[in-house]
Amino acid sequence: MNRSAIVIGAGIVGLATARALAISGYEVMVIDRSAFATGASVRNFGMVWPIGQPEGLLRERALRTRAVWESICKESGMWNDPSGSLHLAYCESEMEVLENFIRKSGKERSYRLLTSSEVMKKSSCVVHHGLRGGLYSADELIVDPPNAISRLAAFLQEKYSVRFSWNTHAHSIEQGRVSCGKVNYEADEVFICSGADFRNLLPESFIQEPITICKLQMMRLGPQPAGWQLGPSLCGGLSLLHYAGFRLAGSSLEGLREYIVSKYPDYVRWGIHVMVAQHASGELVIGDSHEYGDSHDPFDKAFINRMILEYLFGFARFPSESISASWNGQYSKLTDGRTELVLRPAPGVTIINALGGAGMTMSFGLAEEVVGGRYGVL
Repeated sequence: MNRSAIVIGAGIVGLATARALAISGYEVMVIDRSAFATGASVRNFGMVWPIGQPEGLLRERALRTRAVWESICKESGMWNDPSGSLHLAYCESEMEVLENFIRKSGKERSYRLLTSSEVMKKSSCVVHHGLRGGLYSADELIVDPPNAISRLAAFLQEKYSVRFSWNTHAHSIEQGRVSCGKVNYEADEVFICSGADFRNLLPESFIQEPITICKLQMMRLGPQPAGWQLGPSLCGGLSLLHYAGFRLAGSSLEGLREYIVSKYPDYVRWGIHVMVAQHASGELVIGDSHEYGDSHDPFDKAFINRMILEYLFGFARFPSESISASWNGQYSKLTDGRTELVLRPAPGVTIINALGGAGMTMSFGLAEEVVGGRYGVL
């Protein structure tokens, strides 16, 4: 008889965990308090972003996650864009970081250092004035988060017979039992993948961990005319400081940090780095900022959106630049340097949380490690 598992949370971490359990032979039920996913998993770029991860285990996990996304997209017909990423340099410090990153990455990586004219051939919307060059990576993949998460849940239900209980609020957990009001569900294993909400389910575990909540602000530009295509997702120089993967560039990164702190102090203060990706509708998703704390103002800050746009238009211009939507999202992040929280607080209960905004990039690989016993908690 197959073992059974309950997964709490139908965001990307929960769905990735459900998949890992299903392919390992578990009968799986996913519980979510909403009628559909509404949290951080649908409020992001949809970027599957291996280049942002450092060499070693984390990069391999990201590449494994990308491979799973690619397989699911192919099998389910889900929209995706494997156009890669383009990182732009407009000053000597940015170019030096890209050059050192390429040199230390090794020849096996799918990275190319581009001249300014080669960058313009890759992306016609890049601002040419002052452009020094760029770095192109073929590894990055884009999905459309609301559509992708919805389609992924349907795919798991159809292929692996994963059951879903929507509008179901889990309010307490004991070994092998999840209480949801008047209804109790039982299983051999329970996985809590409910983002920052797990503080309400297991407050003792939440309080003991060094977790902060990050609020980010993002916007969407309306569909571009006549089927105009962005090509690779674009990143400005601020992103070189944001992603741990670029620490490979060594001491040159400190020179860039000094430059950015002196020229863009308010961007550093609000954790802003600027990227743009295009979704199936033709709309452009742009962002983002990072505010950390235990709780946040639920409203967007207009000046942050203006700062994002000002920086964006310094390196890219588009046929249509009208804003069709703006929003904020929140995710949990560890403050002690760990890249995820995986706990076994009680027999039969596992928490997978605090991926620090990298859920789309890391979840499938991480879930396979945890369920397969390679992470060391099961």
